[in-house]
Amino acid sequence: MCGIVGIVDAGGVSIQLYYALYALQHRGQESAGISTFDGTSLHKFKGNGLVAEIFSPPVLNDLKGTTGIGHVRYPTTGQNLPENIQPLNFRFQDHFISIAHNGNLINTSELRAGYERSGQIFITTTDTEIIAKILINALSNSGSVEDAVRTCMHKLVGSYATIIMIDGILYGFRDPLGIKPIGIGKTENGYMLASESVAMDALSAKFLRDIKPGELIRIDPEGIRCMQVAVAGRCAHCVFEYIYFARADSIIDGVLVYDVRRRIGKTLYEEDPVKADSVSSVPDSGTAHAIGYAEGSKIPFVECMMKNRYIGRTFIMPTQKERERAVRMKLNPIRAHLKDKSVVLVDDSIVRGTTSKRIIGIVRDAGAREIHMRVGSPAIKAPCYLGTDFPTREELIAHNRTEEEVRKSITATTLHHISLEGLIRATGLDGENLCLGCLTGCYPLPIEGEQAKTCNVDFVDATYQTKLGSYEA
Repeated sequence: MCGIVGIVDAGGVSIQLYYALYALQHRGQESAGISTFDGTSLHKFKGNGLVAEIFSPPVLNDLKGTTGIGHVRYPTTGQNLPENIQPLNFRFQDHFISIAHNGNLINTSELRAGYERSGQIFITTTDTEIIAKILINALSNSGSVEDAVRTCMHKLVGSYATIIMIDGILYGFRDPLGIKPIGIGKTENGYMLASESVAMDALSAKFLRDIKPGELIRIDPEGIRCMQVAVAGRCAHCVFEYIYFARADSIIDGVLVYDVRRRIGKTLYEEDPVKADSVSSVPDSGTAHAIGYAEGSKIPFVECMMKNRYIGRTFIMPTQKERERAVRMKLNPIRAHLKDKSVVLVDDSIVRGTTSKRIIGIVRDAGAREIHMRVGSPAIKAPCYLGTDFPTREELIAHNRTEEEVRKSITATTLHHISLEGLIRATGLDGENLCLGCLTGCYPLPIEGEQAKTCNVDFVDATYQTKLGSYEA
């Protein structure tokens, strides 16, 4: 659930990295970091907090160079420790190496134990350092970044969208299933990689395309080249990017997220229509869903809660106590829009249920007569091992509960989750190319104790195949 960005631009990168990370702030609020390279030296700065709190103008002025990478973190692996803040930075054979990673490895413990048995030590508790260890070990043997990335893909099991800066050269690669998003953009004087297209919009850069699953991208002052390292039998794009994580104005794997959410809302109405005075959303993540519901039902969309936009995303706050405290600060009911009204309240998902119960309580206390809860994801019944904070079944309200039992728990008048089939149709993607593990309990990778529907991954023996011209086409 982290956000990553890398830029090569002759005009300098520190300010551009700052604005790109600002646009990706919704992907992580715990910490942020930037590393840049000026041709001879590595410059870096990172800290806990929001992007705007960490990077002052003097700090950005000191981050000199025309190549750089940045990261905003929400931890699913690794503790909240200063050494875990990315990018991670290393010195190897007179080269400066920085790495930023979004995703979650399944085989971290196994790989780490192997390195420790061989006498190697670790500074962090993150799986990103595992990627760095594999990369640097492979570089020491072959001297080829391309071979090192191929070795990474052979050894890593899990989700990873990764950006590496080696001196003034930028590399980006994506796991063979394409679980986590990352795209390529054209800046005024160079190129960039980022988790979402909104980071490119923030810089008035042109979004070119997504990095393909299993693909390696190299960017240097001379341009950009690509190499297909691995090919899987299918993809497994994280469906929660479309439901919640990504900003609604992002394009993820060729699909505008806002359009998916509108279609989800229309499908919610078609599957379980209800008579009501108004349709409202849990802002902001449920807004596009609610607009789609209103369009499908012809029931007017009326805001019933106003969001304090200086409070971050409650779902990605580290503790349940913080999430609950933030809800009352974050959402204030518009009582005139709720008193004696029957309201369809649309949200993107229900995870633990405590926030939904509290929101319904706020709406009911403001005078709503009926609260019909409509949810833009199927019931979440299983944990995520690939980078989403659904850690145990016991924490998930829908685990071993019927929809009616969940309704009673959150105190809604009625409750309906979108069906799995309806969700897949709304994405416009083939369900075989989506990761639905948290919804079905069947995962795209082998996980101990879980069901899996795996596929073969073939490695391509090729040199760089495409240069700049194909991107412009």
